[in-house]
Parts: sequence; C-alpha cells; structure tokens
Amino acid sequence: MADPKGFLTTPRETACSRPVADRLQDWNEVYVKGSLLPIISKQAGRCMDCGIPFCHNGCPLGNLIPEWNDFAYREDWTAASERLHATNNFPEFTGRLCPAPCESACVLGINQPAVTIKNVEVSIIDKAWDNGDVTPQPPERLSGKTVAVIGSGPAGLAAAQQLTRAGHTVAVFERADRIGGLLRYGIPEFKMEKVHINRRIEQMRAEGTKFRTGVEIGRDLDAVQLRKRYDAVVIAAGATVSRDLPVPGRELGGIHFAMEYLPLANKVQEGDFMAPPITAEGKHVVVIGGGDTGADCVGTAHRQGAASVTQLEIMPKPGEDRNASQPWPTFPMLYKVTSAHEEGGERVYSVSTTHFEGDEDGNVQALHLVEVEFVDGKLVQKPGTERVLPAQLVTLAMGFTGTDQANGLVDQFGLELDGRGNIVRDSSYATNVDGVFVAGDAGRGQSLIVWAIAEGRSAARGVDRFLTGTSALPYPVKPTDRSLMV
Repeated sequence: MADPKGFLTTPRETACSRPVADRLQDWNEVYVKGSLLPIISKQAGRCMDCGIPFCHNGCPLGNLIPEWNDFAYREDWTAASERLHATNNFPEFTGRLCPAPCESACVLGINQPAVTIKNVEVSIIDKAWDNGDVTPQPPERLSGKTVAVIGSGPAGLAAAQQLTRAGHTVAVFERADRIGGLLRYGIPEFKMEKVHINRRIEQMRAEGTKFRTGVEIGRDLDAVQLRKRYDAVVIAAGATVSRDLPVPGRELGGIHFAMEYLPLANKVQEGDFMAPPITAEGKHVVVIGGGDTGADCVGTAHRQGAASVTQLEIMPKPGEDRNASQPWPTFPMLYKVTSAHEEGGERVYSVSTTHFEGDEDGNVQALHLVEVEFVDGKLVQKPGTERVLPAQLVTLAMGFTGTDQANGLVDQFGLELDGRGNIVRDSSYATNVDGVFVAGDAGRGQSLIVWAIAEGRSAARGVDRFLTGTSALPYPVKPTDRSLMV
C-alpha cells in the first residue's frame, strides 16, 4: 500500500487550468504544463490498495491502477510506466480524454472524493516520454501473415500495434489525409495537442506498422480486393453517421453537423487553412446536444470569437450527486462543468428545437425551441414555453447512429448489421465474413475512447488466434470474451 494514511490525511487535488482569458487566446491544452508533478505522488498515495479494487472493473481496459499508483507514490516512474502500458497502449490519450469510469468505481469514492486516477495516469505517461521510457517494441520475428486495419482511431491503432508486436505485417488504411481518426480531427487541440498522436505514430512506424492515408475502403479500394490481399482484416472505421435533426428549416445555410465543424478548426491548427471555412467569429452560436462533442463545439466557438454560445440539451439537468438508480460503483450521470463551460456561454436543459428560421439569403438566423418534460415516461412539449434564440451558426452534436454504409464497405464485404446500424460480431470480434473482424464503435456503437482501445486489444487477440491458432497477446478480460481465452 502506497501510504496507509494517505486517504485520511491528503485531500483531493486536480490539475491546474490556465486562466480563461489566457487560454482563449490560443489552442494549447487548457492545463498548466507541469502543474501535476508537484502534487501527484501524494495524490497517488490516497489509493487504498483495496483487497477488491473496483477501479479495475470500472476501467474497460482493466488497468492495474493500485499498482501504478504505488509506483507513482514512490516516484518510480519507469516501473509505473511499465505497469500502465501492460494494459493500455495509449495512456496519454485516455489520461486526457477519458471520463474516468475508474474514478466512479473507486472505493474511496463511496464517502470521500475519489482518487485522481486520471491525473496520475497522464502524469506517469508524460514523465515516461520525458524520461525516454517509451520506445519502439518491434517483434523478434515475423509471422509471414498480413493484416489490414481499416480506420486509424484509437481502436484501429491499438489493434494495429498489438498485431505488429505479435509479428504480423500490418497496414492501417485511413480515408483522411492524416492518421488519428477522431483523435486527429474530432478532438480539439485544447483538449489534446496532436503531438501526442504524432509521436505514437512514429513509435508504431519504428515497430513496423505501415500507414496508408487518403484511402477509403469501399470507394478507393474495393473491400473484396482488400480481403484477397491480406490474411485478415480489422474494421475499426467508427460510428461516423451523425444523428440528424429533421425539423423545418434544417436545409438552411449555417447548420452543420459537429463533425463538419470541428475538423475544419483542427485543420487550421495543422496548417491547412489560415481561417476555417466554417467559423463562429462574430456569430450567435447554438450547439444542439449536451455531451462531450457539444462541449467541444462550445470551446471551439469561444476561441473563434463567437458573439454568444448557447448549448441545448433535451434531457433534464443532471444532479451533482448520485441518485438511487445509479449507485456506486456504476458510472453516474452527473452535472459536470468542462473546461469549455468554464469559458462562458449558456446551457439550457429540457428543451427541444421545433424549427429554424432563415434570412432572405437562405441562411439560418434564429432557432425556435420549446420546453419539454417527462409525462408517463415520454417527453412532451410544455404549452406556452416557446421562445426564439438568435443563431447564425448551429452545430448538431446529438451523437451517432452507426457505421458508414454509403461508401460501400459494408455491402462489398457482405457484413451483417444489427438494429442500431452496427456491424455484428461474435465474442472473438469476428464478423460473419471469414477473416474479417470488427473493433470499436463500428461494432459496439458510439462509446468511450477507453472502450475503443480495449476493443482494439481484444480484436487483435482474436485475429492473432485466427492466424496462428493461439495467442499470447494480453487483452482486457470481460465475461463476453470467453472464446478468446486459451
């Protein structure tokens, strides 16, 4: 146990954010660099090293949290990094972007503020990079087998790295012009600077993974031909079909999906544009959708100089404490203030958009909404609560409805889909097509980055067994993964 009295004597402290006025002037990460290290060892010492560490179960990756907390407390950063990488290929991604279900499952969190697991994690990996502890791990020998991975988000990258290290020759196909998937173009720079992706890509290249950008399987390359070229295929193309809002006025100019708006802002940071083709500058912005993607739109609009930003959510405002239907150690739906919300704007709950109003040029100028409430388990409009918001830019951030079928990949492979538009797979992540596997949101549906990495690792083990008959690749053991056990 790190510090037997740590949870009694040390209060919870989290990373320091830069002042709002300063961070709105740039796109750098919102946290003060280096602010964690002075406090992180004591924070790791708050871990109680529980006999039954529920944080393991809360984490889809099964991270060995008490073990690397102990090493961090003792400031043995090399050992902490080794334990962290034992279960997670990319802790710098999860340490910045994951909502930390592990903290919700922390035993200390029953009656005290939970251990700052996420902050400890990101401190360990950042220190590991600084110390040179993160190095390429090329395989000792090649298997002679080839694997194609479709998609370079966290699921695809995790699967590719695991399979490369197992000795297979792996090529990752990405339809965008750069590797990273939603990590690259869906996550704003202020949440995760892209240097963290770039150096992982270089590590993977040094290990032997090949990358092919600007190639969309189904359009640029027929899926059947791809399957003939490779011994196995992993589909990690994500759930990229955005949920639409079919109300009058949807066709007006200035109404965009979040994944139309956010990538253009990121491309400015990549140097592709001097200014984004879609910008919030000087405009009244309305973001429809109260989740993390909506918050990303809010923070982006602030940095682009929006006149005002309003975020709408159809559901009621969550409470600040657990309710009886979400007891410990489940992940509760709580009211949270992200860094983007700290920067300004208004959040409006229990409202539904009825229609958009346009100007004489066919561009949106106003949004009409009405309050809603639950009646007999259904959301109904409240008469007399209609109102109008000025809106020259509207972003739709209401989630995703399944994997892309328009590019022909699903039909060309002949893949089965479930009722939610996800690719059907078995417990070894194999689809109905021999040698074709699926990992991440394409098979699971819209989910967390930590789930994507966990699925990539699990799918890699399934592929390795398919190619060689057995597998020594580690993976997060879950009840549905029994067919992967050897």
